[in-house]
Amino acid sequence: FTLMLLRVPVGMAMGLVGVCGYSYIVGSGPALKLIGQTSMRTVTDYTFGVIPMFMLMGAFVSVSGVSRELFRAANAFIGHLRGGLGVATVLACGGFAAICGSSVATAATFSSVAYPEMRRFGYPQSFSTGVIAAGGTLGAMLPPSTVLAVYAILTQQDIGKLFMAGIVPGLLAMLMYVLTIFIIVKVRPDWLPRGESTSWAQRFAGLKDVWAPLLLFVFVIGGLYGGFFTPTEAGGVGATGAFLLGVLRGKLDRAKTLEALLSATRTAAAVFTVLIGALIFGYFLTITQVPQKLTGFLTEMGLGRYEVLALIMVMYLILGCLMDAMAMIILTVPIIFPVIVQLGFDPIWFGIIIVMTVELGLIHPPVGMNVFVIKSVVPDVSFTTIFKGVIPFILTDLLRLVILIAFPVIALWLPAQMA
Repeated sequence: FTLMLLRVPVGMAMGLVGVCGYSYIVGSGPALKLIGQTSMRTVTDYTFGVIPMFMLMGAFVSVSGVSRELFRAANAFIGHLRGGLGVATVLACGGFAAICGSSVATAATFSSVAYPEMRRFGYPQSFSTGVIAAGGTLGAMLPPSTVLAVYAILTQQDIGKLFMAGIVPGLLAMLMYVLTIFIIVKVRPDWLPRGESTSWAQRFAGLKDVWAPLLLFVFVIGGLYGGFFTPTEAGGVGATGAFLLGVLRGKLDRAKTLEALLSATRTAAAVFTVLIGALIFGYFLTITQVPQKLTGFLTEMGLGRYEVLALIMVMYLILGCLMDAMAMIILTVPIIFPVIVQLGFDPIWFGIIIVMTVELGLIHPPVGMNVFVIKSVVPDVSFTTIFKGVIPFILTDLLRLVILIAFPVIALWLPAQMA
């Protein structure tokens, strides 16, 4: 944490501490070998291939302009209602997140797609930015989620089951966000205006643009659910399908293809750097038995298992104000996970809970990553205005967390049905 405060990148900070600590205990020779072996094993591991494949799929979809088409289609059906543009933004964010898998990318994209449209019809700045910030958090929950994939790899859980576990909570999040907007309309009926009314012909015309990416999503997730693909194969199929759809629909030319390849490569390189650092740090934690000692300390405190879970979630909310979601997961899960297993919680369910908590941190004051992203795209809006608009959705997220903790079956039912 000291190195991170000194602006050292997260992956480098973890790797440096891990190597130095390992060298101090075991010796410099084994520590230097650990760097080479861990790096090579990580970038050549078949299981880890799921990360760049889904990132490439998301990059192809993003540069193909799918986000604009999704928003246009959703807006055609419900934009004429009070708050309808907000609902359209949530639905389009959910659809885009289901293909893209990145919260920050979803928030950045819809800041340029949905925000100008909402402002054009007279929506308040606070509501417009708040709904985009909240909608962006759907990126880590709905599959294919890079954060869930990394959690699965770190805890040796089934990636496919974790993806399936995220679907119902992700849909629940969308439903609760939509209900939040309708409650705001009910409480302040004149605050949110109506958008343009469209004919049924225009509505169905809008659907023509979105059937292809949605079919791709159903095909990839259906193949994963039915056991036809491994997660890595599903990523490869998804990336290939996204590329072919973009070319066949005339949305991907040579320049955009190169842009997508470079974007996916940069993001994957950043994730792998953090992963390698975390794995080296993990070896240091293992030989010092930090996870086991932490487990013993928490169990000896006499707290109930839900009280320990509450402490862990509070820690994640605080960290969420300071760090990126991926960095949080990679840094803390190797330490926290043994405690969760010892307390008897289901690892798949905990993955969903922890990703939800981490995503809440992305919009939580005083520092939310999604809020900073929106501010960078829409510089004329103040941080105070964005946070004011996001508060109703934070309350909704807290309620959703309580529901998921009280009823774990919401997350666990779908994975239990997998072949």
